[in-house]
Parts: sequence; C-alpha cells; structure tokens
Amino acid sequence: MTVSLTEKAAFRLRTFLEEKGSKVTGVRVGIEDGGCSGYKYTLNLIKQPDDQDMFFEQGDVPIYVNSQSLPLLKGVVIDFVDSLTQSGFIFTNPNASDTCGCGKSFSSGDCGSKATPCS
Repeated sequence: MTVSLTEKAAFRLRTFLEEKGSKVTGVRVGIEDGGCSGYKYTLNLIKQPDDQDMFFEQGDVPIYVNSQSLPLLKGVVIDFVDSLTQSGFIFTNPNASDTCGCGKSFSSGDCGSKATPCS
C-alpha cells in the first residue's frame, strides 16, 4: 500500500464522503510543485478518477493516487488532528528530506523537478 490512513484520518475522510453522497467517488492524494519546501501535498474529493490513477481502499475510503505522485508518496501516513492550535490532515512522509514548519510541504533531496524519490 502506498498511502496509509490512521483511524482518525479514515473516519474524517469517510465523513466527508458521506456528506457529499453520490457526488464523489473517493479521495485523490497527490503532490505538486509549490509550497515553501518544493512540493506540497494535495488531498481532494473527486467525482471521477483519472486514467493514470492508482486505486486502493483503506478503512472504507476509496483512495486514488496519480501515477506521477506515486514515487514520493510511497509509505506516507496521513493522520487527522483536531486541537486548540491545529486542525487538519498531517502527512508523515519517509521520502521527505526536509519539511516546512507548517508541515504542508516538503523536499526530497536533489531530485530535480520530477517526482522521484532520492536515495
């Protein structure tokens, strides 16, 4: 499995999916260029998967990962926190060589502009 959800994250995502009903089919996890460290995480409810998406399911949550993001998301754990100072999804990424202070973006060594893990 490429992406793992904690019980809290799976519960929160299921809640989002149930609220939207048949308007969405699952959640797409990805990365894109940006953020203060190079790449930023994306997490979106989707109506229809792309042809390039990899599919798996965890905790009754349909998860789609676009193939370009796949190398840098291998082994990622997504959690959900709700506290006085922070509320939202948190990504723990074993491929990240550096993360920003807010935890919403990361870098992965000297990989250039393509989403490939660095060794």
